[in-house]
Amino acid sequence: MERHRCGWCLGDDLYEAYHDYEWGVPVKHDDTLFEFLILETFQAGLSWITILRKRENFRKAFDNFDYKKIAAYDQSKIDTLLQDPGIVRNKLKVNATVSNAKAFMEVQREFGTFSNYIWGFVDGKPIKNALKTYKDAPANTKLSDAISKDLKKRGFKFVGSTVVYAHMQATGMVNDHEMQCFRYHEV
Repeated sequence: MERHRCGWCLGDDLYEAYHDYEWGVPVKHDDTLFEFLILETFQAGLSWITILRKRENFRKAFDNFDYKKIAAYDQSKIDTLLQDPGIVRNKLKVNATVSNAKAFMEVQREFGTFSNYIWGFVDGKPIKNALKTYKDAPANTKLSDAISKDLKKRGFKFVGSTVVYAHMQATGMVNDHEMQCFRYHEV
């Protein structure tokens, strides 16, 4: 018997696998939170499937999303990234990745972990919404507005409220699986 999935992922094996195993699962590990933050910032203005299809290329190009290495990138490394056809070659987003890695480590110094910081906005527990269809999910909320504002104050780039809300969905801070989706009660 076919399991019911959220409508946004149907028809693409990569999308369905991402939906089934990653999307909405609470993430507390800093390395994974950083990876999703970078992927979400690159997704701004593009479709998520585009980024998902390039994910392994991003992983290779950005040293497995090692924020300590990324924070130390020099202009030569940035220039190399801007020539890499396997990723999104947007100069502002590539430069933002380097500055976001630095800002990420500053947050870690202040809060112990980035996870402590970001999950503090939801008191460490996922917000469980009750969506009939994925189309009912908001693009942003007052909470994502507040997180976005705070991240920007801390020096992060490409972290508008919509990017932040997508990050919250991806990392399980908010459960926006459709109520009839088999993952709704699992995550």
